[in-house]
Amino acid sequence: MRCRAARRGRCPRGFAGALRWLLAATPAPAAVVAGVEEATAQQLLVPMDHTQADHLKAYGLTYRMLERGGRAEWLLNFRDGSFFIPDTEDARRQAALMGVTVEPVGVADEARVRGIIAQSNMESVILEKATSIAVYTPPNSTPWDDAVTMALEYAEIPYEKIWDIEVLRDGLDDFEWLHLHHEDFTGQYSKFYITYAGAPWLEEEVARNEEAARVLGYPNVPALKKAVSGAIRDYVAQGGFLFAMCAAPETLELALAAAEVDIAAAYSDGTPADPDAGDRVDWGLAMAFRDAQIQIAPSVNAFSDIDGHQVNTPWRKQLGAFTLFDFSAKFDPVPTMLTQSHESVLPDFYGLTTSFAVDRLKPGVVKLGVEGGWAKYIHGKFGEGTWTYYGGHDPEDPEHQIGDPPTDLALHPNSPGYRLILNNVLFPAARKKKLKT
Repeated sequence: MRCRAARRGRCPRGFAGALRWLLAATPAPAAVVAGVEEATAQQLLVPMDHTQADHLKAYGLTYRMLERGGRAEWLLNFRDGSFFIPDTEDARRQAALMGVTVEPVGVADEARVRGIIAQSNMESVILEKATSIAVYTPPNSTPWDDAVTMALEYAEIPYEKIWDIEVLRDGLDDFEWLHLHHEDFTGQYSKFYITYAGAPWLEEEVARNEEAARVLGYPNVPALKKAVSGAIRDYVAQGGFLFAMCAAPETLELALAAAEVDIAAAYSDGTPADPDAGDRVDWGLAMAFRDAQIQIAPSVNAFSDIDGHQVNTPWRKQLGAFTLFDFSAKFDPVPTMLTQSHESVLPDFYGLTTSFAVDRLKPGVVKLGVEGGWAKYIHGKFGEGTWTYYGGHDPEDPEHQIGDPPTDLALHPNSPGYRLILNNVLFPAARKKKLKT
């Protein structure tokens, strides 16, 4: 699925919703479509509208079918992005174990579904291969503080943890999809020293990063993180799929743009390492952003004006809601995949980077979800690969604080905010599909 996702049109979600009469099901864990005998089923429909008991595990079920060598189809805009999987004993058993709603579909009704898709703002995309997944996270980290890791764990999708040493020594060639979360790629430890100086967890983080820099032969942590950022950009350019949330999108791009200057605050005396560095960054080296004003002052807990909400500053903006764009499924299948949801308006949530200022986006960046003058969810192509950035820390914890208890996704199995994360996990599986853009 290495294609440019230029947005060419939008279609109202109400149109797709009007077609839900077809194969409408009762909200039972394994509903049978009206008028279709179970014995005649050829496919299992995994509905992704409000009849689905567990949207998040539905992605895990689909992934597991791919992992076991099967195929699946993603029915874009049909009942909010449903899936077809082959009707096998294994699939039925697994759906029952995971609590995922499925509906047996016979030949005649499958033909009707395909006819509706062919004539509507819908598309069927073949999913052929389970995506190999890496999560960039420090050693000994726990999954509870990373929304993507929690989503993968809950959906029962396997992944590997990697960090700086693995990225720079072993490379990223073994992985098709890479996730970054709240790492600060500028090497400033998210400026947490302003509030948490002396905290054992921060001292441990500093020591761990400094040791990694020493082992890998870099003079300091900012230099190490710049090297890691460059390796990640190369990974995308060579065909990788990158997904990043919270502080990672903004700080990765800052580290790329500042490859030749030092924008990191001096950790010891609180003075900028290079007060004029912000005027000398090269935004041509970045993938998504341009012309940002870097926050050099180490006493201000913000990275730049890329983030529209500026969560840890006196000029912090209040949360609202963000709206997903509607795309042409046949002409723009990539952004359509990334925005599949049973809700079109979602509550916003804070992170170290909560949103992206629209005037800081490079030309060609696709806005997937917006809130006023800010973009919440964006996507773009770089080289042979793609990147997707999602602002905020945890879609079900709008005011997340350090030390807060973990989100229990068993209480949020139908979370539309977490669905956006899992859309990204499945989307590389369609890369062999011949697309129209």
